[in-house]
Amino acid sequence: MRKPPGADEIDVESLERALRSVVRGEVLFDAGNRAAYAHDSSNYRQAPICVVLPHDADDIEAAMGAAREHGAPVTPRGCGTSLAGAACNAAVVIDTSKHMRKIIEIDPERRFARVQPGVIRDDLSRITEEKWNLTFAPDTSTHEYATFGGMVGANSCGVHSVMAGRTSDNVIELEVLTYDGQRMRVGQTDDQELERVISENGSRADIYRRMRDLRDRYGDEIRARYPQIPRRVSGYNLDELLPEKGFNVAAGLTGSEGTLVTVLEAKVRLVDAPPIRSLVVLGFKDIFTAADHVPDVLEHEPIGLEGMDQELIDDMLREGQHVEDLSLLPEGQGWLLAEFGGETREEADTRAEKMMRALGKGSGAPAMELYDRQAVEVKLWKMRESGLGATAFVPGEPDAWEGWEDAAVPPEREGDYLRAFQKLLDRYGYHTTKYGHFGDGCIHCRINFDLRTAPGIEKWRSFLDEAADLVVEHGGSLSGEHGDGQSRAELLEKMYGPELLKAFRQMKAIWDPDGRMNPGKVVDPYPIASNLKLGTGYDPAEPQTHFAYSEDRGSFAHATMRCVGAGLCRDTESGTMCPSYMVTRDEQHTTRGRARILYEMLQGDVITDGFRSDEVHEALDLCLACKGCKGDCPVSVDMATYKAEFLSKHYKRRLRPLAAYSMGLVMFWARIASRVPRLANAMTRIPLLGRLLKRMAGLSPQRDAPPFARQTFRSWFRERGTANPNGPPVLLFPDTFNEHFHPGTAKSATRVLEAAGFRVIVPEGFLCCGRPLYDYGMLDTAKLLLKRLVARLTPYAREGVPIVGLEPSCVAALRDELPSLLVHDEDAHRISECAMTLAEFLQEHAEEWAMPRLGRRAIVHGHCHHEAIMGLDADQKLLERLGLDYELLDSGCCGMAGSFGFEADKYDISVAIGERRLLPAVREAPADALIVADGFSCRTQIEQLTDRRAIHTAEAIELAMEHGRRGPATHVPEAAPEAQPA
Repeated sequence: MRKPPGADEIDVESLERALRSVVRGEVLFDAGNRAAYAHDSSNYRQAPICVVLPHDADDIEAAMGAAREHGAPVTPRGCGTSLAGAACNAAVVIDTSKHMRKIIEIDPERRFARVQPGVIRDDLSRITEEKWNLTFAPDTSTHEYATFGGMVGANSCGVHSVMAGRTSDNVIELEVLTYDGQRMRVGQTDDQELERVISENGSRADIYRRMRDLRDRYGDEIRARYPQIPRRVSGYNLDELLPEKGFNVAAGLTGSEGTLVTVLEAKVRLVDAPPIRSLVVLGFKDIFTAADHVPDVLEHEPIGLEGMDQELIDDMLREGQHVEDLSLLPEGQGWLLAEFGGETREEADTRAEKMMRALGKGSGAPAMELYDRQAVEVKLWKMRESGLGATAFVPGEPDAWEGWEDAAVPPEREGDYLRAFQKLLDRYGYHTTKYGHFGDGCIHCRINFDLRTAPGIEKWRSFLDEAADLVVEHGGSLSGEHGDGQSRAELLEKMYGPELLKAFRQMKAIWDPDGRMNPGKVVDPYPIASNLKLGTGYDPAEPQTHFAYSEDRGSFAHATMRCVGAGLCRDTESGTMCPSYMVTRDEQHTTRGRARILYEMLQGDVITDGFRSDEVHEALDLCLACKGCKGDCPVSVDMATYKAEFLSKHYKRRLRPLAAYSMGLVMFWARIASRVPRLANAMTRIPLLGRLLKRMAGLSPQRDAPPFARQTFRSWFRERGTANPNGPPVLLFPDTFNEHFHPGTAKSATRVLEAAGFRVIVPEGFLCCGRPLYDYGMLDTAKLLLKRLVARLTPYAREGVPIVGLEPSCVAALRDELPSLLVHDEDAHRISECAMTLAEFLQEHAEEWAMPRLGRRAIVHGHCHHEAIMGLDADQKLLERLGLDYELLDSGCCGMAGSFGFEADKYDISVAIGERRLLPAVREAPADALIVADGFSCRTQIEQLTDRRAIHTAEAIELAMEHGRRGPATHVPEAAPEAQPA
């Protein structure tokens, strides 16, 4: 096997100078970005020479020219989610996903669109579906962030490919660039056009002539060996060059995984998108029986047909994913999800019901449920799409990996194949779930391969040979979705035979004679067992840690490997993670990129200075520690915790930034200021002195310091006395923010809890969960505060007294950080179990309380930690119980994120994050609408950057108590006197 050309002898310094001189976009040679791009979603890792983020096609052409002059290989990359290793290489990586996101043209009459390669699939379909009920049909599970360049490279498919085929079936024309600098548009070519092109002089004529000759030479072999199935993604699409296919060069290049050309622009087909959907879930005794019935369902022409087995459901239960939605599944242990479309609800339901009647006959009829409400359908599709995340790191089970991830067979042979596949798994002692695009015969699975030891890798490699033989025996394709890359390319001869492998090499030589386009993938591949991110040489540093990492068996190294690269953190339209990426669009600011960088830090060959690394610090510096990743990430990567761990070691025996001492220690400064609040407020309000103090504290001069209250909450509570002395007790946690800055919130909560019949307890003494300390890695100090907190709260926790927190980040700290930092302290765990939000408490312990109604409109912003750790279900139920006509914003992080938005060098990005959704929504809200936000930092961001003030849920309830159904005439209460500056 010929060794692919490498990067060993390239003059990297000269290459860097050349790229920087000709590329207008970003050119990244630093270790941090190289580490972030060293991985995709596969088992492989290869650090690139550098990363280029081009502004346009001319930039790509310039970068390619510089690479060519230096003999450097090139790897085009979209969103980097290849499960076959196609998106990582020791090459110049050209990533079009940041800047090349322009939709050039949409023609609804002729049903096509032209897009740059960095355009997100859903960004186009969102427009075309809303305006014209047209869509780009392939919708891989990464559709919210998959780029067209990547989809063309991988020949992506997805749920609705059963309706309109693969990407290759929906590409009309491509503008491409070859490694030797030829830029051309390619598409379908009739005989007359083909002869015209060949008659011309130049490289394009030569390429077309040689492709025609290749087609003629191997045509019969192509017809004989290419499986005629919906989901053949393995190998090059040489069949598209056949006369009966119209010599479709665009379709022929689709799925070539960046090994032939770089895509500069794509013209794609738009098809009807039924506006109304109905979903039938069919339950069978097992997944094999479900697969047997796929042809029966296909007779009724569903627009989507997916399958999943009981093992996937069991994994979700172990992971705690979608637990509340599993009751939607009918009885069974194997399920098909069949979607039908129509112009009206009646039309879609009629098609679904027709299939149900047909399949409901006889003794072996499946259990069936029809769902025609979008909200429920979305839950079921999310359940199916969570397969990769739910199966990778199942508690109590060995880790599962790709490596035989997406084979496809004829749908009519699917049941037989799955039974034979199960026997093969049993013989090797492997375990896996089975799910996927059953309507196209494509099966997904992650298997518990041992990829760390020589015997384990040898066993895996032997299994792959037998699994490939099994697929070929059933008339299938090694890949039905993710391509060959490095995972399967060595096995292609089993599927196509030696003659067609020669044809593949000739196709590669026609387009890339120097062998520099994504070398070692598809043709003349790296061996399957090479370049593994694990492998027999995997031996990362394993530092002692502050946090327990229980879900990773106590291993920080395993935690950094938890990311499977699915790329959900690249979604810029919804959810919380990752706020900084949503603004910068830099890969190293994704949760995924940061996880990769930490992985490489422990490996020590790309990043060589460990926890002292400035590159790692730079990547983590814009992490807002919002915990959005822990809530949104399919494998619960917790970058906030990893950042705190890193910073604790990075700054060991070193000075931290000024903000760490001013904001990280705010709990101490607040106690001092509470003794002289008028003086403290006056000092920050005097312009010259205020600016000086902010500069000395490392804070932005554009931020106003929140005023200290004239009277603390606990001082007020002591003077007032306790109500309901015989009522059931509840402890109200006096966090720093509601004790010293916004005591009005805690007062409102006290009155609400007392109105519900409870006896409020407010503990004395200095108590703090240490939340600000985590952001700066001050974990030793945080542990001391937590031990003090445990000592004070243990008597209540042992009695089972609920501990209600008003600041979501503090409740999250009690629920999450406390048991992880004090993992062996049983009282810490008791306190964690007692801690709850006000909404959780009222829903669980005050269900019988006749809560007053507040018939007002409101927009509600959920705090990041609240959403990630506690969830907002209880809050939504409480707001409904309160009678609010509310909208829960999908606003992500507010951008303040505790101290983040106060820091001098973070102000601009803090504002940009807030301006994505939250702040415009607040400004556009009706004047009489309430703005509800429980987080102190969220309310501060809103107050400082809009002309509105937000209130806490406790204050909203008190409005109803005091003013009745409509509340006061103004949209929010006036600032309480104690919150006024002196």
